[in-house]
Amino acid sequence: MNTIEVKIYYEDTDCGNVVYYANYLKYMERGRTEFLADHGFNVSELAAQGTVFVVVRAEIDYRSSGRLGETIVVKTWIAEKTRTSLLFSHTMSDKASGRLIAEAQARLVCVDPSGKIKRIPADMGEKLP
Repeated sequence: MNTIEVKIYYEDTDCGNVVYYANYLKYMERGRTEFLADHGFNVSELAAQGTVFVVVRAEIDYRSSGRLGETIVVKTWIAEKTRTSLLFSHTMSDKASGRLIAEAQARLVCVDPSGKIKRIPADMGEKLP
């Protein structure tokens, strides 16, 4: 499991000073990028080597609202791994109170530079939990 913190700025919020719903997708992306980095994989280097991961499905269950000035703790882990895809799970909580803000999942498929589905590289499959 990987954990990152995201401070909520004005730019992240809507007119009610709550996090705009689509921004949680960005926080999930950051969590996945850091998860992969912690396991030795840089997404830019993977792309340069011909391996790209694309989101084919994302689900978010909103439990409460993140608010301006809060720090959100994003926890990320792999819930399922197949030969061609990774299912990442995420929880997002307020750092100060521990209040659950959102639970989410995103399925990413491994593709080559032309967008054709391919197997996850063997070394990557071995290193990822």
